[in-house]
Amino acid sequence: MYLVKEMPKNERPRERLIEYGVSSLSNEELLAILLRTGMHDFSVLELSKNVLYHLESLEDLKRISVEELLNVKGIKEAKACTIIAAIELGKRLSNHQESRKKVINQTIDVYHLLAGELSHLMQEHFICLYLNTKSEVLKKETIFIGTINQTLIHPREIFKTAIKLSAAAVIFVHNHPTGDSTPSKADKDATYMLMEGSLYMGIDFIDHIVIGKNEYYSIKEQKKTRL
Repeated sequence: MYLVKEMPKNERPRERLIEYGVSSLSNEELLAILLRTGMHDFSVLELSKNVLYHLESLEDLKRISVEELLNVKGIKEAKACTIIAAIELGKRLSNHQESRKKVINQTIDVYHLLAGELSHLMQEHFICLYLNTKSEVLKKETIFIGTINQTLIHPREIFKTAIKLSAAAVIFVHNHPTGDSTPSKADKDATYMLMEGSLYMGIDFIDHIVIGKNEYYSIKEQKKTRL
């Protein structure tokens, strides 16, 4: 029978959370609280580090699967399910907060609204934000997933939704999985087509924003901003 390796009390994440607050904990310590126990040959904190070492970045946790977690030494089904459930709860909380009306005053507001959702995705997601006269987001709609092509964009359907919502303006957003937000020719061609559609429908075209890794590009302003 093996004895589970234990950490000194003053190093235990749960005790540190109570004494110093949750914001003082590292990523490894937060994950260790979810895992609860370690193994016979290493502590729970070492086990949590082992999980994170299997990722290229912390963002990979957003799309990790139970099967992938089970490939990490020391992670069994119960621990894998606990991690996945915690990640999903975090996503739902984030989506709930975003469901409140957000005000878009400048292009960086668009980046802050959608970067967390889009910057880690492996495929391009083309999104439309419908705004009212106060520049509040009435609805966020994913138009399609995949590389932008004019044949995939249907202005009639996009502006049909805008009319249904009585939207005063639209903002288009998509991500570049490469991390480089520089727009392609297809991105620009699609933008011009959408601008013409918005002009015809009498709905303001605010911008088309391309989101990359810690940067974004405003096609209307022809300007890249690095953060």
